[in-house]
Amino acid sequence: MGILITFEGIEGCGKTTQLKLLGDYLLKRGYPVYETREPGGTFIGDQIRRILLNPENKGIGKITELFLYEACRAQLIVEIISKRYRNDKEVILCDRYTDSTIVYQGYGRGIDMGIIEELNRTASNGIKPAITFLLDLDVNTGLERAMVRQAHHEKVQHTQGETAEQENRFEGEALEFHQKVREGYLKIASREPERIKIIDAKKGIEEVHREITKVVEEKFKNM
Repeated sequence: MGILITFEGIEGCGKTTQLKLLGDYLLKRGYPVYETREPGGTFIGDQIRRILLNPENKGIGKITELFLYEACRAQLIVEIISKRYRNDKEVILCDRYTDSTIVYQGYGRGIDMGIIEELNRTASNGIKPAITFLLDLDVNTGLERAMVRQAHHEKVQHTQGETAEQENRFEGEALEFHQKVREGYLKIASREPERIKIIDAKKGIEEVHREITKVVEEKFKNM
């Protein structure tokens, strides 16, 4: 089987940057790498992503939201990950996965964990990450970073003459919601320390990258 590595964390924690750095690192060492994300990763998934993350869609019910995430994941699994997972040399890097659903829809929205876990198992077809990096960061710092990132994204799109896409619906949630999400991540990390590696995201980008590559090299050595 291939190896699935996922990146998790609150808004603005830098997981997307670290995923790309790890992808480049592994490619230089001869590993075939596939990078993807949730929500998204497929044509259908990207359309669902636009619904889920658009701040204008404030009326999405929490169960509707959950089903949309799971539908997006199911499509990514059947169209991309299941096929690549069968290649025993492939490294799949995914920006968010089932843990995000547990913390955002479970701890954040208060949906019954039993329902979420059952839907996660079904949508993921039982495929689990070998390593999950939790980039931990205090909520205020994360939201500040996320707002700067969104402003930069909009500026680039405007410069290129594109219509700015809004993907900040969750950033508009109350501080309490984001705190619940962070606490949720730390709780599941405490239950699964072998899989989930907590990384201090306040450190510099290069230092975080070095910590991540050290964990990956150790994991590959023991596989």
